[in-house]
Amino acid sequence: MPAIRQSLSELRQTLALALPIIGGSVSQILMGLTDSAMVGHVGKVPLAASAFAGSVFGVFFVAGIGLLAPVSVLVARAHGAGRPEECARWLRHGLAVAMAMGVGLALLLTGLSTELHRFGQPAEVVAAANPFFVIIAVSLIPTFLFQVLRQFSEALGQPWQPMIILFLSVGLNALFDWVLIFGHLGAPALGLTGAGCSTLLARCLSVLLLWSWLHRQRAIETMLPRLGHSASLAWPHFREMFQIGVPVAGQLLFEVGAFSSAALLMGWLGTVALAAHQIAVSCASFTFMFPLGLAMAVSIRMSQAVGAGRRAALRPIGFGALGLAVAVMGGFALVFAFAGPWIARGFTADPDVAAVAARLLVVAAFFQVFDGAQVVGSGALRGLTDVKVPTVITFIAYWLVALPAAYLLAFHTRLGPTGVWIGLAAGLASAALLLAWRLARATSPRPQPGVAV
Repeated sequence: MPAIRQSLSELRQTLALALPIIGGSVSQILMGLTDSAMVGHVGKVPLAASAFAGSVFGVFFVAGIGLLAPVSVLVARAHGAGRPEECARWLRHGLAVAMAMGVGLALLLTGLSTELHRFGQPAEVVAAANPFFVIIAVSLIPTFLFQVLRQFSEALGQPWQPMIILFLSVGLNALFDWVLIFGHLGAPALGLTGAGCSTLLARCLSVLLLWSWLHRQRAIETMLPRLGHSASLAWPHFREMFQIGVPVAGQLLFEVGAFSSAALLMGWLGTVALAAHQIAVSCASFTFMFPLGLAMAVSIRMSQAVGAGRRAALRPIGFGALGLAVAVMGGFALVFAFAGPWIARGFTADPDVAAVAARLLVVAAFFQVFDGAQVVGSGALRGLTDVKVPTVITFIAYWLVALPAAYLLAFHTRLGPTGVWIGLAAGLASAALLLAWRLARATSPRPQPGVAV
């Protein structure tokens, strides 16, 4: 009974932090869902183009997010140990990494935009994707800066304000979409290109709003670097960030790279399959935001517990969040299983695309629980700075299980697009089971050899 009470107490604290983080994560995916829903009514080629461009862009986006992940872990650890000057140091280094990486990747992707035809997608899809791809590449700069400021605020126990700003950005993006995609209020009808412009504008406004809010908080304002003043940056601090960030980026790349590769497989199966994949992956990405927000919260809480020397709280924090993720995703699985056809028809009027998307959502229903478990397990381990073994686990799950199975089932059986998603489900299940095993070792009452805590 004392163990159960402790787990429930820790879960309540995790939820208090997780709810606004989940809200912020959901708002981010709502921006993509808004774009997909509006672009889908322009036509299936723009919808397929957004899926293709997003799949390539996503690989670089998650690499950046992974490299920035140490900000929340290191700030939370310093905050748990009562060291505000150390919190400020990690913020400065995180902003430096975000700016350098945002500019570098924007330039790299702009160059890559001239080579999109090499991915073997339909010619009309590549033509529609090119300008959209360049614009969202530029949006990486404000996105990465916002990510650092958001993680800093959340690690200090201030998660609600970033969430509110993210929801405001969703509304702004929807308004800009309505104006620029369809040509309202005297603006030209830019179609998919308009969706990219809307995303860029909304993301720039978001980072400006969050920076302004942080400067008005006395407890936080003293930690912010002054614009126009030199700030001390040191390579040992960057090295410590990269020791965590590079493996985390690898984990995210292995997972998102598998889903991006699945989009390429869908493109080989045709425009209808690719458009249906975009609908299904948008829905699965939306539900994924719930355990993702929980994973971000549990990572912060695990790191704070380490900083405060509360090792006995690690297992209740980690497995309490894991159980909640399984329960929530089980509910979403039922929605996908029984309401798939209605959901698909809400995205497109094309009956062929809707039919394929509905079948994919049935498969998505099966992997919801595994998807939630694997992301929370990974987040809990990241809070312990246990990142190397989880990186190996994700490589095995997605590149040795998921993608080979997806290819074989799609092109060597009659399953076609459904086979691609069955392969992804197998990879997610493998990752969930292995990461749960690793978390059990890492939070054992007695430290395990080879596990960093």
